[in-house]
Amino acid sequence: HVQLVETGGGLVQSGGSLRLSCAASGRSFTNYAMSWFRQAPGTEREFVAGISWSGENRLYADSVKGRFVISRDSREATKNTVYLAMNSLQIEDSAIYYCATTRGWNPTHMRSVSLYNYWGQGTQVTVSS
Repeated sequence: HVQLVETGGGLVQSGGSLRLSCAASGRSFTNYAMSWFRQAPGTEREFVAGISWSGENRLYADSVKGRFVISRDSREATKNTVYLAMNSLQIEDSAIYYCATTRGWNPTHMRSVSLYNYWGQGTQVTVSS
């Protein structure tokens, strides 16, 4: 039974920071990239950041570049965990944040929701003024 579990969401003031975690389990995720998406009410789910299995390749949405950092554990036993460090948070960053995973690394298509095989249930991030 595949599970992706996100934690770390919450309420933070504008300019503050949060760190999200996502732990994947239930099968082998060797060679799987992991990404973060977000969805605000009334909007489509949008790509935030992605990281390859090795951790050497990363991709960011323009709206978060320079503020958010995606990472994953380097140790083989814990590479199924991915993090999203969010700094200088803005009100427009408020959304439900989802973790997702897909086999391989395809920078051309990583922003596409349809590419991903498995999704977490999401964690709410609310940024207040």
